[in-house]
Amino acid sequence: MKKIDLYIIKKYLGTFFFSMLLITMVAIVVDIPERIDRFINEPVTWKEIIFDYYLNFMPWINAILWPLFALISVIFFTSRMAKQTEFVAMLSAGISYYRLLLPYIAGACFIALIHWYGNNNIVPKSTRIKAEFENKYIYKSNKKIDSDNVQFLLDENTIAYIRYYRKRDTSALDFRLENYEGQELKKYLVAKKLEFKEYPNTWTISDYYIREIRGNREILDVRKGEKMDTVLNLVPKDFVRYKNQREMMLSSEMRELIDYERSKGISTANNLVVELQRRNADPVSIIILTIIGFAIASRKSREGAGFHMAMGVGVGALFVVASRFAIAFSNTVSIDPVVGVWLPNIIFGLISVYMVVKAQQ
Repeated sequence: MKKIDLYIIKKYLGTFFFSMLLITMVAIVVDIPERIDRFINEPVTWKEIIFDYYLNFMPWINAILWPLFALISVIFFTSRMAKQTEFVAMLSAGISYYRLLLPYIAGACFIALIHWYGNNNIVPKSTRIKAEFENKYIYKSNKKIDSDNVQFLLDENTIAYIRYYRKRDTSALDFRLENYEGQELKKYLVAKKLEFKEYPNTWTISDYYIREIRGNREILDVRKGEKMDTVLNLVPKDFVRYKNQREMMLSSEMRELIDYERSKGISTANNLVVELQRRNADPVSIIILTIIGFAIASRKSREGAGFHMAMGVGVGALFVVASRFAIAFSNTVSIDPVVGVWLPNIIFGLISVYMVVKAQQ
C-alpha cells in the first residue's frame, strides 16, 4: 500500500463517518417531532426514550443508510479531488485509472465488513430493544394473532386445522387433526374445543370423535362430552406474529426459525429468507455504489461538484427503488427470495463496470 492509497482511504473513511454522524443527528431531530405526542401521552420515562429508543435508533438508521452514505461520501471528496486536478497529476505520473480505484474498493470493503457484522449481530440486538419500545408505546398494532382458519404442519404426516384461536385463554374452536401415509388420509380427529394445558406442548381436547380409515372399512370412535390430554408439536407462541419480527432477530436465530416454520408449513418463512438475504446483500451494495461514485466524480466537469452530487443522488434513488421493489416481489413469492434480493446488486454491479470503463475512455 502506497501513500496515495492511504491518502484516498483516509479521505474516504473520514468523509464517510462524518456524513454518518451528521445525517444520524438530522434523522433524530426529524424523528422527535413525529414521536413527541406518543411520548407525552404514554406512561414512558425519559430514560426509556433516550436509552431504549434513541440509543438503539442510531444503529437501525445507519444500517439502512450506509450504502447511500458510501455513495455520497465518495462523490463528495472525489469531486473535490477532480476539481483540484489531483487526478490529472496522478494520471500524468503514470498511475493507471483502474489502479486509482483500488483504494476506493479497499475502503468500501472495510466499511462493508463492519456493515455485514453489524447487520447480522449488533443491529438486530439493538433493534429488538427499539422494537419492544415501539410495540409497547408507539405501534401497538404491530402484534398480530393468527386467529382465523389457521393451518399447521406438525410433522411430515400430520396437519392441524383450527377455525378460530382465542389468545385470552389459549384455546381454539373447531379443531381438526389429520394423519396421512403418503398422499392417503388414514386417520383424523375432530374436536369442538382445544385448550392449552401446560408447557412445553400439552393440550386438552374436548368433545371429539376419531375416524380411522382401513382400506374399505372405517372405524368411528365418538367421545361426545369427554376430554383427552395429548401432546402436539404446537405452542401458543406459534399463533403470535409481529410485523417487525424479522428486524428483531439475530441471523442465527432467523435460520433456526426458518427451519422451524418450514417444518410447520408456515408461509412467513419466505419473508425471513428475504430479510436474511438482505442483510448479506446490503454490504455488497456499499462496494458497488462506491465504484459508481468513483466513475461519476473522478472526471472533472464544467458543471462542478453539484452536477456530480445530483447524478449520485439520482443513482442512489434508483438503487433504493429497485431494492424495495425486489424485496416486495420476493416477499409475495413472485420470485425466488435469493434471486429477488440480489438482483439489484447484479444489475447495478454490471452498470458500475460499464461506467468505470466508459469513464476511463
